[in-house]
Amino acid sequence: MRNKMPMAPVTVVAALAISLLASPAQSFASPAPQADPAAQTARQPLERQVLAQDDGWASLEAGTTGGSAATDERIYDVATRAELLAALASGTQPKIIRVHGDIAANTSTDGSPISCEDYAAGTGFSLSQYLHDFDPVRYGTTKAPAGPQESARRLAASRQAATIRWDIPSNTTVVGAGPDSSITGAALRINGGENVIFRNLTVRDAADCFPSWDPTDGATGNWNSEYDLLQIINGSKHVWVDHAHFTDAPNLDSTQPSYFGRPYQVHDGAVDVTNGSDLVTMSYNRFSEHDKLLLIGSTDSTNRGDAGKLRVTIHHNVVENVGQRAPRVRYGQVDVYNNHFITGPTSAIPYGYTLGAGVESHIRAEANAFTLPPEIPVGSLIGYFKGKVITTSGNAVNGKTVDLRTAYNAAAPADRQLGTDDTWAPVLRTHVNAAQAVPALLADAVGPVFTAGEVH
Repeated sequence: MRNKMPMAPVTVVAALAISLLASPAQSFASPAPQADPAAQTARQPLERQVLAQDDGWASLEAGTTGGSAATDERIYDVATRAELLAALASGTQPKIIRVHGDIAANTSTDGSPISCEDYAAGTGFSLSQYLHDFDPVRYGTTKAPAGPQESARRLAASRQAATIRWDIPSNTTVVGAGPDSSITGAALRINGGENVIFRNLTVRDAADCFPSWDPTDGATGNWNSEYDLLQIINGSKHVWVDHAHFTDAPNLDSTQPSYFGRPYQVHDGAVDVTNGSDLVTMSYNRFSEHDKLLLIGSTDSTNRGDAGKLRVTIHHNVVENVGQRAPRVRYGQVDVYNNHFITGPTSAIPYGYTLGAGVESHIRAEANAFTLPPEIPVGSLIGYFKGKVITTSGNAVNGKTVDLRTAYNAAAPADRQLGTDDTWAPVLRTHVNAAQAVPALLADAVGPVFTAGEVH
C-alpha cells in the first residue's frame, strides 16, 4: 500500500461526460435540485465528494458522506489485493481508498493466481465424482446433496470465500483512481456497515468455482452460485453506488456447460440489498451482461428484518443485456426512474423480465426508457412474485410512451393482476427527464468516467 500521491486532473473524456450529467434535456416533473458532479469536481477531488442533497434515499437523514472527511494519512492508494485488504482492515474512522489498475481477487498474498483446482486441492472434491454421486437418476430429486462429495465441495468453497469475500467498513469511500480501475473476481460486501460511497470502478466476474446442486429447487432442480459482485446486507445503510460498472464479461454463464439438464451457473447477483438494509442510492452505473441483477429483499418471510426497510433509489443507470431482477423487490419502497434498459437482439443473456413485484413490494417505475427487440412483449417487462401493486408512469418502449402496468395486466391471469400503489410518492429526486430523452442523455455518461486526485 503506497502513500498518498498526487493524481492527474479530470480527463477530457470525463469532463465531457460530466457536462452531460449537468445538462438534462427536459424536465419531466417538478424535480428536486439537480445533483451536479461537475460543480463538485470543480470544488473538490472525486474522493472527497459526498452524495448531493435530495439525491435518492441515501440522502435522507444525515446523508451519505463516506470517507470524505479522512485525514491525509487515511488516504490509501492500492494496486494489489494485499494493499486493498490492508486498507479495508484499517478501522471505521473516515478513510478513502483509491484503486489503481485491476486488482484480482483470486490471488495469493504474493500476487500469484489461484485457480479453482488450487482451491479444491487436498479437499477430495472432484466435479466428475460430484456429478456421479448426485445424478438425479441415481440420487433422486427429493433431498439436498449430502455425503463426502458435498462435504468436500463445501470445504473447497470455504477456501475460495476466505480469499475473495471482502468487507467494506463504515465511513469509507472506495473510488477508482481512473476510468480503467477495476476489481476482478471479488465478492464485495457492505456487511452491517454505514455511510459508504463506492464510485468509478468496474467490478467483474465474481465466479463461484463450486456451485451447489439442489434437486428440490424448482421443477427440475438448479445449480446455485454463492457470490454477488456487491452485497449490501445485515442492516447496512446510507450507501451510494455511483458511476460503477458491474458485469460478468468476459466469463458469461452462457459459456458454461449444462449438467442434469440445468445451466451450471457460476454467478449470482450484481448488487443485492437484503437483510434489513436501508437508504441506498444507485446512480449513473452501467450494468451489463449479467442474469440476476438487483435483488432487494431477502425472502418472503419477515424474519430477516426487511419490513419497513429496503428504501432504495435507482436512477440514471444503463442496464444492458440483463436477464432479470432489474430490480426484483420484496417489502421495500424502491424508486426506479430515468434508467435506460437495453436488450440487444443478439444478447447472450436470456431475457426473463425487468421489474419484479414481490411480496409487499412498493416499486415506482417512472420515466424509464426501454430499448427492446420485437420478440420481447411489453407485458413481460413486469414479473409477478406475489406482489399486489406497482406504479408505472411516463415510461417509453422503443421511443413510444407505454403504460407498463396496463400492458402487464392485459397479459396476466386474474389472480396475478397488479394495482396502482398509492401508499407513497418519491420526493428525494434529482432532475427527472422525459423517458424519450434518457437514451441520449446517458449514452456516454454512465460507468467509470472520472479521474481521482487533488484539484489543480
